Amino acid sequence: MRKFGFLITMIFATILISCNSEKSKTNSESENLNYSEKEPDTLTKHLKPFKAELPTIGLLMYNGVLQSEVIATSDVFAKPTEDGKQLFNVISIAETKNLITTEEGMRFVPDYSFEDCPKLTALFVPSAYDMYAQVNNKKIVDFIKEKNKETKFIVSNCAGAQLIGASGIADGKKIVTWIGGGKQLQKDYPNLRVQNDSLVTFVEDGKFSSSNGNLASYISALNLLEKMTSAEHRKFVESYLYLDRLQSWNQ
Repeated sequence: MRKFGFLITMIFATILISCNSEKSKTNSESENLNYSEKEPDTLTKHLKPFKAELPTIGLLMYNGVLQSEVIATSDVFAKPTEDGKQLFNVISIAETKNLITTEEGMRFVPDYSFEDCPKLTALFVPSAYDMYAQVNNKKIVDFIKEKNKETKFIVSNCAGAQLIGASGIADGKKIVTWIGGGKQLQKDYPNLRVQNDSLVTFVEDGKFSSSNGNLASYISALNLLEKMTSAEHRKFVESYLYLDRLQSWNQ
């Protein structure tokens, strides 16, 4: 009987240990599951939803693009109001949705292609160090022509002015390009009113505006931001970006 009682005790002990182990395993799996469920929120919480009622800012991209001219615009227009309200849809667009490699070597995946690009309020046209491929790409030039029909604003930065010239949409309008590129731009597109790029950083003429590019792209973006919102919001964004500190960076 003692042996039988001992055996019964061992069986119950084994069952108890097994149950506790399974419970511990279940709790551990549950914790891991909860962690996995939370992880996507960390990855996506900063993505801005596309809201059809908001103005849409389109950033044209292509291989070899100067990334500062794309980032400057997104930097400015993606900032919320002081109370955290989203004001714009900011999207990137390329001929296809294939990876875009910038001049600096970073890679970006465009949000939209020319085929499925939504209606735009403004289109920003950046530059590359060698614009031959872009100016001779009929699909890019035709895309700019088509978007000019619906947009309220077209902005070029740096040698992006060559694409504006190739499209013919700003003939008779003032335009500026990269420092040192004005004479060639005027020669290639005589219908443009090319400004002296050694003196002019930014120029606006009707719906069209342009800048020397690179960090001067912030000027064209901020100018349009103020036009589409207010001087107060522009100042808020400048402060948000610490541009006020950049202006006195030697202190």
